[in-house]
Amino acid sequence: MDKEYVLHWLKAAGIRALKTVAQTAVATIGTAMVLDEVNWIVVGSAAALAGVLSLLTSVAGLPELKEKEE
Repeated sequence: MDKEYVLHWLKAAGIRALKTVAQTAVATIGTAMVLDEVNWIVVGSAAALAGVLSLLTSVAGLPELKEKEE
């Protein structure tokens, strides 16, 4: 793998992970608001786990990079 590909992968995977973290945090906060109490530790840990899972999923391949290769 060349350095340029790795940098593109890191950028694409990072953007995807950040979006996933934000979506998970919003969903967790929304669910907690229904229960009248936001547990910020749960929000943070769920969002962090979602980000890690997103990065691990990105190892299998990113459609964004396949579009650039063509």
